[in-house]
Amino acid sequence: MTEIISVRFRPGGKQYYFDPMGLDVAEGQNVIVETGKGLEYGTCVRHNTMVEDEAVVQPLRPVVRFATEKDEKQVRDNRGREKDAMRICQQLVERHGLDMKLVQVEYSFDGGKIIFFFTSDGRVDFRALVKDLAGIFRARIELRQIGVRDEARMLGGFGICGKPFCCAQFLSEFQPVSIKMAKTQNLSLNPTKISGTCGRLMCCLKYEQGAYEDAVKRCPKQESFVECPDGTGTVASVNLLKEQVKVRLENADPGEQPKSYLTDEIRVVRSGKGRRPEGYEPPPKAELEQLRTEEGERMRTGSKGDGPADLGAMLEQYMSSQQKQGDGQRRRNNNQNQNQNRNRPSQGQSKPRQQSGQRSKPQVQLTSAQAVEARQGQNQNQNHKRRYRPHHRRPNNKPGGGQGPQA
Repeated sequence: MTEIISVRFRPGGKQYYFDPMGLDVAEGQNVIVETGKGLEYGTCVRHNTMVEDEAVVQPLRPVVRFATEKDEKQVRDNRGREKDAMRICQQLVERHGLDMKLVQVEYSFDGGKIIFFFTSDGRVDFRALVKDLAGIFRARIELRQIGVRDEARMLGGFGICGKPFCCAQFLSEFQPVSIKMAKTQNLSLNPTKISGTCGRLMCCLKYEQGAYEDAVKRCPKQESFVECPDGTGTVASVNLLKEQVKVRLENADPGEQPKSYLTDEIRVVRSGKGRRPEGYEPPPKAELEQLRTEEGERMRTGSKGDGPADLGAMLEQYMSSQQKQGDGQRRRNNNQNQNQNRNRPSQGQSKPRQQSGQRSKPQVQLTSAQAVEARQGQNQNQNHKRRYRPHHRRPNNKPGGGQGPQA
């Protein structure tokens, strides 16, 4: 185990591990750390913590000291100089006629290095620009090309949800997002609705992808041929979040709307599009009625359950039921202990005599070898029973070779 603290140099930037060197650093405290580029000023976002050795890249850089008022003043001066450098670099870019968009300027803690971040559609020859910048600022100059996602993280803003960008708040690394995720979540494929301010697919599509993939396994595909409490039909639409499907019944009247059912109330005969199974005969109405559930009826009729509607009342009802169960269990345990104590002979009393009508079993004395053989045979019988115990599975009684009911 290795003791570390996490330090972030920019708001929304990546976190880096450092060795606290015996210092007790609290979250939100500013520190001066040693990096490969020299001393840097950062903010602790994770206090002293023990992590596995595999999670640390050796050698671990140390924390030099806590930030002082002089360090804070130097950082504020660097922020002011960054604005001037941004304005001067923008004028030089226009003078040289370069196809690049300047995003941000970053000064190192000691002011010996300046990094200019920019975006561009292609490669840019900025050698002349670097010479002019080095002659003006008398420092090491680095121009770094970034993507549109990194640009959105640096500039910040608000998304269509009304909250600040996730990348500017807590996302330290960008996760790959594909259009397949939008299809799985039944979202509109309109690029303006599923794209963020950066023009790429929204990062939040990745958050709920696992829940949607799990729901897809339990729900049938669209156009599947299914059995439901009101007969047989075809799945018209699927609601993954509610795990409900709308079924067009075969025996429905013309113009009748599809009926909604829970996934637990249907049995899939044919998954997806295709022909109706040959020789398939619908089961009797009584068998299909067994698929109907009370929850499904409440969903279709819009009625509520018998329980209390207030969450506080539901909590009180749950706690009272748990208390009653606990009291009942304690009473049963007390009665059981009393019965055991009543039947147990007290010290100094002899065991009750055997009634005359009952015969005692003769005790057979076994030798040590016979006792060992008897125990081995008993163990073999137990293993045999445990090994060949049959598995209880639900039988598949549907004709036509269809699938079983969805779990």
